[in-house]
Amino acid sequence: MNRRHFITLSGAAGIAAITSSTAGADQSGSGRDYYELRQFILENETQKKNLDTFLKGAAIPAMNRLGLKPVGVFYPAEGISPVYVLIRHKSLESFATFSAQLAADPEFMAKGEEFINAPASAPAFKRIESSLMVAFTGMPQIETPVSNPGRVFQLRTYESPSVKTGLKKIEMFNDAGEIKLFREVGLNPVFFGQTLVGAKLPNLTYMLAFKSMDDQKAAWGKFVSHPEWKRLSGMPEYADKAILCGITNLSLVAADYSQV
Repeated sequence: MNRRHFITLSGAAGIAAITSSTAGADQSGSGRDYYELRQFILENETQKKNLDTFLKGAAIPAMNRLGLKPVGVFYPAEGISPVYVLIRHKSLESFATFSAQLAADPEFMAKGEEFINAPASAPAFKRIESSLMVAFTGMPQIETPVSNPGRVFQLRTYESPSVKTGLKKIEMFNDAGEIKLFREVGLNPVFFGQTLVGAKLPNLTYMLAFKSMDDQKAAWGKFVSHPEWKRLSGMPEYADKAILCGITNLSLVAADYSQV
């Protein structure tokens, strides 16, 4: 098989997988959310301060004017980088066009001028990484279950060894009742998303919110000891070793201006 033929087949397979796994999503924007999760990789406190100023004073108000809300901004529990920005879209068209719409917003361009025009000698950030997700059918829109100052978040990514096994884990959340169980025990979901574009595919990512670290610890304790979780996790088709090949768990805190 020549290289061109291989690339063509690989691309077709990837498109087919995305099409199959997102069947039922409403492309018009009236159904499931789409989420862009941006990571701003920063090198120093000055970049963090300038990013906060830009997001709070220019970017988030401009995104809100476009109907993109709530916008979440999260710091790592330790260190300054990366800063995560969660942007909710109601359609793929919104995702595809919003950067151009921001650039056409004179208030955004004026208030964000210093950040937008940062010179190479003093860059605003080291790098931006981004992923695009579609919301699960079992939780089609974003939620803001916790709003107190000092709230904490978990951002968890589950990698799967194949598209088929990735869909099986999503089925476990959507159809087998894992999302329902999360809510019951106090694992307060913010979103569940299947990654369409990003690193370490196939994977899913979800975020949980808690009033405090104590609440987080208590909720997970209830979850792992719950009879329903023991039943689900004991089913061979849902066993972690069968459908997962990697888990990333991040502890985050919200910026004081975060809308999530």
